[in-house]
Amino acid sequence: MSAAAIDAKGFSVPSIAPNPWLIAIVVALASFMEVLDTTIANVALPYIAGGMGVSEDEASWVVTSYLVSNAIILTASSFLAKMLGRKRFFLICLGIFTVSSVLCGFASNLNALLLFRILQGLGGGGMVPVAQSILADAFPPAKRGQAFAVFGVAVVVAPVVGPTLGGWLSDNLSWHWCFLINAPVGVFAIALIAAVLHEPAKKDEQPLQDNGFDVIGFALVATFLGALEVMLDRGLEDDWFGSPFIVTFAVICGTAFVLMIPWEMTRRNPMIDLRMVASRQFGACFLVMLATGAILLATTQFLPQLVQQDFGYTATWAGLVLSPGGLVTMAMMFVVGRFAAKVQPKYLIVAGAVVIALSMYSMTNVYGDLGFWFMARSRMLLGVGLPLIFVPIMAASYDGIPPSKTDQASALINAARNTGGSIGVSVVSNVLTHREQFHQNRLVEQVVPSSPQYQDTLQQITNFFAGHGSSLAQAHDQAIQWIGQQVQNQASFLAYMDAFWVLMLISLSAVPLALTLRKVKLGGAVNMGH
Repeated sequence: MSAAAIDAKGFSVPSIAPNPWLIAIVVALASFMEVLDTTIANVALPYIAGGMGVSEDEASWVVTSYLVSNAIILTASSFLAKMLGRKRFFLICLGIFTVSSVLCGFASNLNALLLFRILQGLGGGGMVPVAQSILADAFPPAKRGQAFAVFGVAVVVAPVVGPTLGGWLSDNLSWHWCFLINAPVGVFAIALIAAVLHEPAKKDEQPLQDNGFDVIGFALVATFLGALEVMLDRGLEDDWFGSPFIVTFAVICGTAFVLMIPWEMTRRNPMIDLRMVASRQFGACFLVMLATGAILLATTQFLPQLVQQDFGYTATWAGLVLSPGGLVTMAMMFVVGRFAAKVQPKYLIVAGAVVIALSMYSMTNVYGDLGFWFMARSRMLLGVGLPLIFVPIMAASYDGIPPSKTDQASALINAARNTGGSIGVSVVSNVLTHREQFHQNRLVEQVVPSSPQYQDTLQQITNFFAGHGSSLAQAHDQAIQWIGQQVQNQASFLAYMDAFWVLMLISLSAVPLALTLRKVKLGGAVNMGH
């Protein structure tokens, strides 16, 4: 590959382009850091609340503010990358992200922390779609699958690393280091990107007046996505539509969505090309990525919660449950990257969806005597399935997309992953809350004090506690508490079973969507026209 520079006299001077694999590693490093911050702060919320003298509910806005600002900037990243140039825009975003991370670490109160988290989300949200576009242009179509595998390691493994790293830093250092750790990595990434990344040659530029920024479209899309993120993240805590706050944001979200469709459909250069989303190829990829994001983030958040809540794992061991799956994912990314040049994306995606569904099905058999490796194996099976979806969906989504819309395609795919993650977490949270209450009510109906089974169990447990030194009265009370705790534990297990059933169905929904994808040319130029 070669690039051309312009000398002082205006002549074209050939120059050697940097190794595309070096570019892939550098942009993947920056993307890893950004995606890591979507989950690293979650486990630090109790520490943040305690350190700043606020409730955990108030501290949870640290997560919400980042997700909202992240979603908003995604839609504008395509235009800004074209206006400023990909390299300059990427460096600006990375610089904002790095500086705001340091400011988050030194924030003196919650209001300052939220402001800096918003800035961090704005900087980080612009990096990932541009990184994806950089990879699409840096590699020939035959090797794009392997390039997206490197990118996939960053995007899929980072959410797994986040809770483990955040918990360790909070336990052993302080919550401030969840943000300060970005500083050296950010500076290192900025230096490397400035050195190795080149602006792509500009081709077929449209007149400046045709490339104007769709201000109204951006406002509508940003309002829709921002309000949706707030609803999904705060809905359960605020009792959904029983809360005037959530109702207000639902009205704002719905209004912006209704106004957005006719406005974007009638623009020459819309903020979001809805025709692209409605197309057979890209639309199916968008929906599959929505489901993939839901499964990735939901399992990453709730599997550690399950083992801590019902199995008594520490934060460190809960993170270690995810680690074998992360290693499998990393290895599978490169394996699938090679398959992507030989096997049609639709078949890889179907295989991945089935493997993920099997992983979720295995977790529907959860009960109190399971050990560490049962959880780890299910996560490893998930680690096999995710790359089988992620890598080919990256390649398939660009098929039929003209080069001028590569940045927008990247932004939309990443918006699908982010929004899907929020939807998945929200859905599973609600399933767990409502189904646990349902199962507890059903189980309590079976715990009848007058039944012989209840009296026999009560007598055995009372004798157990009495044999360990409690008085008869104390042993009787302890036995009643133990029975109540068992009912609660069983209700929790049943609720998690229901949640994993839901995630299994979400995964299987990707199968018919994948089968609608058309065949792409393997190992050659991608079809870039509709």
